[in-house]
Amino acid sequence: MLVRDAMSPLVVEVGPGHTLAQAARLMAGRNVGAAIVMDPEGAGPGILTERDVLRAVAAGDDLAAVAVAEHTTTSVVYAEPTWSLDEAAAAMVDGGFRHLVVMQGPDVVGVLSVRDIARSWAGERGLLDERRAAGGGNAPSGVVGIA
Repeated sequence: MLVRDAMSPLVVEVGPGHTLAQAARLMAGRNVGAAIVMDPEGAGPGILTERDVLRAVAAGDDLAAVAVAEHTTTSVVYAEPTWSLDEAAAAMVDGGFRHLVVMQGPDVVGVLSVRDIARSWAGERGLLDERRAAGGGNAPSGVVGIA
């Protein structure tokens, strides 16, 4: 399976001047873990992840006042739509990150997350169908969440 088959073509884009609060609201509204940071004066798209927002919260940053630019990762590894999911997963493991910006030429065409890869591999192997047929939910039995 290829990156283009698993990636999300719905991309949340923000500018470096947006606040972390604005970016977090957009990410939450789309239920995604990353936003692409488009800086017209930058070398290429950057990325802001939920982990970046979490670190800002932990540092006591005022999310309504701090600009996205202060927490943007600019040394981004870009995937191509024609990469295999194995190549993408290896790049994620090597780089220690959970999202890849998918580029085709100069254009951002999607974002690939670890969740996208897991969902694709599970679907490819029929594991999702087996789980649904057995009455499985979203979480393994015995896992308790905090309400």
